[in-house]
Amino acid sequence: MREFGLIGRTLSHSFSQTYFSQKFHNLGLSDHQYELFELAAVQDLPALLQQHPELCGLNVTIPYKEQVWPFLDEVAPSAARVGAVNVIQFASDGRLIGHNTDMIGFRDSLQTFVPAGFDGRALVLGSGGASKAVEVALRDLGIGYWVVSRNPLGSGLTYEELTPRLVQEHLLIINTTPLGTHPNVQECPAIPYGSLTASHYLYDLIYNPRETEFMQRGQAVGAQTKNGFEMLCLQAEAAWQIWNEEPLDQ
Repeated sequence: MREFGLIGRTLSHSFSQTYFSQKFHNLGLSDHQYELFELAAVQDLPALLQQHPELCGLNVTIPYKEQVWPFLDEVAPSAARVGAVNVIQFASDGRLIGHNTDMIGFRDSLQTFVPAGFDGRALVLGSGGASKAVEVALRDLGIGYWVVSRNPLGSGLTYEELTPRLVQEHLLIINTTPLGTHPNVQECPAIPYGSLTASHYLYDLIYNPRETEFMQRGQAVGAQTKNGFEMLCLQAEAAWQIWNEEPLDQ
């Protein structure tokens, strides 16, 4: 049996198991399975690996994308560039290699959302592991941005510093925080929503629920919105390529 899975603290919202289980079914891979592994702390990872010797690959989600580094034998260039790991490859020689496919998933998904040649600036809400992947993708696409966080950042903004004018001047707003994830669907980042316009593009990395409060507030003024489902699928396919040692288009 080839076993794969997802590690994180709370996984009830995740679609990864359904996605990969369906993929295995479609490919006729009856000897493959995908499990959800909720870990109270990332320090529980070695025990999990010992309990599941059939593991061939793992996805990593909140809050362990940065915390998992000390447990890896090697970090691939994609993860080193982003500064976060969302895929662990189990090499044939036993090494654990960290990769990042969030950047690929977000970059390719964003290009189907904003118009070709988009020359606006972006606000990236949140400063965690997912935010770092988004930042790399934006730099690759030549889109300038500010990171907005609850705590002061050297080169970013706090939510208190996010003025209505800044929202008006940044037509792409990306939510990388977990605010609004099922079951806490009433939550959303604290930005000046009254400054949104029909010219804005709101991208939410959350995909459960399908339309978050963040997205709904944008839709109310005619803004374009997109959730993270396509990104999830794209990064999952990239992870599958890594686990099967297939070359990636990065």
